[in-house]
Amino acid sequence: MGIIKAVCTSPEKGMRKKDTGEGILVKEYGLQDDAHVGPWHRQVSLLALESIEKMRAMGLDVGPGDFAENLTTEGINLVDLPIGTRLKIGGEAVGEVTQIGKECHNRCAIYYQAGDCVMPREGIFIRVIEGGPVKTGDTIEVI
Repeated sequence: MGIIKAVCTSPEKGMRKKDTGEGILVKEYGLQDDAHVGPWHRQVSLLALESIEKMRAMGLDVGPGDFAENLTTEGINLVDLPIGTRLKIGGEAVGEVTQIGKECHNRCAIYYQAGDCVMPREGIFIRVIEGGPVKTGDTIEVI
């Protein structure tokens, strides 16, 4: 079981996200008020705080949302979850893992600063199976 460390949104694609501390996961849509919502397989992105720490160890001043992830987690090994794994997020929401990592067509600012970026390898994507509120401190667990 892990913990949600940040809930992040952005009004436009291609930008860092801001930690709002809470949000609503909408069934088959994504995180309300985020630019990446829609009826597709990458509705919500997740990245572990442990992955962000790797970039901090390289000397970068980065934190939750800086990799454009919606949910920053701690204590759950996201990258080893197989496609199709279901996650209970908070008290009501359920997500299903649809993709591990992603291809970066254009190098992001983080890559140019550090020569590397963890999101393409260690970020995951889910679609929202059951909606519900999510906030910092909520649990996230494999079901």
